[in-house]
Amino acid sequence: MHSIEPHYRWREEYIADQDEKSPFYGRVYSEFEYTNKIYNYYIHPQWDPFGSPTMYMKIIFVDYLEGFAIIELLGEWNDCIQNDVMFLKRDVIDVLQKEEINKFILIGENILNFHAGDDCYYEEWYDDVKEENGWICFVNFREHIIEEMASINLQHFVNFDEPFTEINWRTNKPQLVFKTIENHINHPTTRYLTN
Repeated sequence: MHSIEPHYRWREEYIADQDEKSPFYGRVYSEFEYTNKIYNYYIHPQWDPFGSPTMYMKIIFVDYLEGFAIIELLGEWNDCIQNDVMFLKRDVIDVLQKEEINKFILIGENILNFHAGDDCYYEEWYDDVKEENGWICFVNFREHIIEEMASINLQHFVNFDEPFTEINWRTNKPQLVFKTIENHINHPTTRYLTN
């Protein structure tokens, strides 16, 4: 796991630790010292901890004019025991929402497991963004994770599953990724940027 880095191709346009509005502003990273772990596995030092012992993140792009953020995730999402969504909502999402971010894209191809809890924080998050014509979208999550999310009806609050399981985001500019996902949400029959 230590070789999995957060996406870095957009760093010329956005760096969270240099953004005064980011919850990770001013954070200093080591390229050589591996201190953060998921269970017994060290992870790349560029990933940001946010309160969960099993899941890390990187805010890889924010556009304050368009009101969207793209966040990449790594690890195990555990709402059942750790209440990871609470840490995500309180320590990251709420900070971004105060800066008028109301559209959230969470990249989940490096999420290995999801353990469901209740849906209260998802519902709160949905209600918060809905008031501002926003949305939440989980992109490229694995099939077994989507099944677990669907088992507690998260689709009432979050966009995931088809067509968001095969978005080709890495080779495109963040604005195009955002527009593609927004088009999928607003016009569900449209297909762009799929693998």
